[in-house]
Amino acid sequence: MSGPGRDPLRIGVLGAARITERSLIDPVRATGHRLVAVAARDRSRAEVFAARHGVERVASSYAELVADPEIDVVYNPLANGLHGPWNLAALAAGKHVLSEKPSASNAEEAAEVRAAAERAGTVFMEAFHYLFHPVTRRLHELLASGELGELRHVEAMVAIAAPAQDDPRWSLPLAGGALMDLGCYGLHALRMLAPWAGGAPRLTASRAGERAGAPGVDEWLDADLEFPGGATGAARCHMAYGGLDMSLRIVGSRGEATAPNFVLPRLDDRVVVRTARGERTEHLGIRSSYTYQLEAFAAGVREGASLPLDANDAVATLRLIDACYRKAGFEPRPRTRI
Repeated sequence: MSGPGRDPLRIGVLGAARITERSLIDPVRATGHRLVAVAARDRSRAEVFAARHGVERVASSYAELVADPEIDVVYNPLANGLHGPWNLAALAAGKHVLSEKPSASNAEEAAEVRAAAERAGTVFMEAFHYLFHPVTRRLHELLASGELGELRHVEAMVAIAAPAQDDPRWSLPLAGGALMDLGCYGLHALRMLAPWAGGAPRLTASRAGERAGAPGVDEWLDADLEFPGGATGAARCHMAYGGLDMSLRIVGSRGEATAPNFVLPRLDDRVVVRTARGERTEHLGIRSSYTYQLEAFAAGVREGASLPLDANDAVATLRLIDACYRKAGFEPRPRTRI
């Protein structure tokens, strides 16, 4: 929480995206921070959003919002292609930034965001909220404790039913695609296993399928990876799947652990552990991963607390995303001009 003696974050929201209720509004209510302003392309949408969610006022434009001196944090949940441009604008205005993932359209643009964050001297964090939840922390603890033995293999699958054909996630000019929207979670989760795998993974193969009617946009993508210590990994994503699958399975020399939904653990908080001693299921709690994330971000802003995610991490993720696209025969996402 913002807590006694701690100033609440003064947050400005770019856009009136549906995800914001779950990713920010509810966590703000739980932690006592302030929603100072919201801006949207359609002012009437912003007004409805502000009235519904208790935002103090409506800004007339994104540019007005990022320049507002009463705002110290900008939350950016816009379409993927608008992450980079507005992250750059917010950092240039001296704001702290919590950006939905990925932080930019491609690695080149992510490097520009990193440079802007360094110039600003403010906190920049990509919203890989899953990393802050006890489910993911427990998976890491199981590796660190040695109960699973040495890491041998890891599998991540992040799949959803198809959004509508006019959804911006199917738009190449807006940096859409299954890998950008979903697969980035799996790739990031594999990258976070580096401490137990001898270092970061490298891509060995990638395959993808194009969305009908959306040239250059991936409907699904499978990536194969290898860690320096010899472990292998598979990161799969699908944005027109028969159901919901957001699982992460870690296999070691002495056992394995599976999180049935590592991305949204509020829907399923289980970690299932199997070793020679038998099988057990641990429940890690359904408190929102987004609330854990906002608490960590606020501690970084107000107290200088160390964060596991920064602009360097965002660049590394997008370099891997770009490599997956190239190896699968696609181009990295173009940047969006505003």
